[in-house]
Amino acid sequence: MQDTLAVVLAGGMGSRLSPLTDDRAKPAVPFGGKYRIIDFTLTNCLHSGLRKILVLTQYKSHSLQKHLRDGWSVFNPELGEFITVIPPQMRKGGKWYEGTADALFHNMWLLSRSDSKYVVVLSGDHIYRMDYEAMLEEHIAKDAKLTIACMEVPKNQASAFGVMAVDSDHRITSFIEKPSDPPSIPGQPESSLASMGIYIFSMEVLQQALHQDSEVESSSHDFGKDIIPKLIETRSVYAYQFNSTKGRVSRDSYWRDVGTIDSFYEANMDLLEPVPPMNLYQKNWAIRTYEPQLPPARTVSSATGNEGIFINSIISNGVVNSGGSVHHSIISASVVINDSATVVDSILFDDVEVGEGSQLVNCIIDKHVKIPPNTQIGVNTAEDAKRFKISEKGIVVVPESYQFD
Repeated sequence: MQDTLAVVLAGGMGSRLSPLTDDRAKPAVPFGGKYRIIDFTLTNCLHSGLRKILVLTQYKSHSLQKHLRDGWSVFNPELGEFITVIPPQMRKGGKWYEGTADALFHNMWLLSRSDSKYVVVLSGDHIYRMDYEAMLEEHIAKDAKLTIACMEVPKNQASAFGVMAVDSDHRITSFIEKPSDPPSIPGQPESSLASMGIYIFSMEVLQQALHQDSEVESSSHDFGKDIIPKLIETRSVYAYQFNSTKGRVSRDSYWRDVGTIDSFYEANMDLLEPVPPMNLYQKNWAIRTYEPQLPPARTVSSATGNEGIFINSIISNGVVNSGGSVHHSIISASVVINDSATVVDSILFDDVEVGEGSQLVNCIIDKHVKIPPNTQIGVNTAEDAKRFKISEKGIVVVPESYQFD
């Protein structure tokens, strides 16, 4: 892995996650009570032995940069290790990144300075665990110029993805973004191979492809739409199946693009299943993050005699439940839940206080919100819609530092 450079694309605006992304980049959105979304990709790099990492930022990146500084300053530059945040450098004129491929093209000088033979291109806004070393080994064994990680999905759901047609050796013969009639896997007519947005390039091939794409005025400078289809025509491009038996991480085959409020909410709720579909508890694949120094969570009997109760919930450090009831919810750090308050099927970010007698159902409450006593959220849709965003599936989102009347 010492011959390999990882590039994490972390500049996405994430507008469909608004208001959670109104003041932070999508990869910096909190997840699972203690993590940020980008922690999953970076953890995969760490455990896979990738220690040369560039994180390309752009949109409202302060929160993300602070998190990387506080939680990911773990590599030793004297050993050639680094995790470096790269904001747009404007080296190709006064433009922002205009596509996934354009982001790398703007940083060609960094690729040229690297002595790496391979480049792993990753997205910083997906939830999954994966051993990239096993994928790289297959890339090298097949003498591939590009390898694309893919997952098997039902054919009737594949139109939401970039889909690959492959031969019996998993060499890709075509790549189509969101096709109306997705190609199926050989021998499996009801299944298709969907791209996960994880690519391993041979360095020389990537540089050449980026240069050629930059000269095409009509190009959208996107890997899926422009770079990959052209490489398939002239180079050996292979698919790597995500549920491969190779790799050191337990094979839960869980991958989620948390690009909408509903998909984000559902991925969090997946962690509360009796047997979660993604294993956060594998000791040799722990998800790294930044955690402030806080006291343990606790429950307290209130002055009225109510006991603080947690049922089937994730509870982070610094939480105090004083006579409230929490069921099937994710409670982040330093949350305070007061007497007779109920929290059901909800996600509370850091430093939220739930007032006495309040009711929260099917909510996401962003940081630093103080909910007044006897407030109802997620109970009356018509009233909620006057103040808050409500997702297609009825999840009510209270933005960061919201001030109640």
